[in-house]
Amino acid sequence: MAYYVLLSNFTEQGIKSIKDTQKRAEAFKAQAKKRGVKVHQLLWTLGQHDVVAIAEADDDISATALALSVASLGNIRTQTLRAFDSAEMAKIIAKMA
Repeated sequence: MAYYVLLSNFTEQGIKSIKDTQKRAEAFKAQAKKRGVKVHQLLWTLGQHDVVAIAEADDDISATALALSVASLGNIRTQTLRAFDSAEMAKIIAKMA
């Protein structure tokens, strides 16, 4: 399983219906679960991004499909980052020249 950080910003549509954000977050978690993606954490944030999620998926395709599906609803724009835990980073460093 691979880790992903999803950085999200509300669209104009999303901010107009901000009172539904927690309901939408629960729907996101349910949709993720159906696709085999585990959402470890979902946080609303101050600063450059409005919402940050940490998720785990089998592959880039599953994570990207989830992010695009959620973004297609029009409430957020997302940026997905592939993240590496300590064990994966050790493997990467071991392969360095």
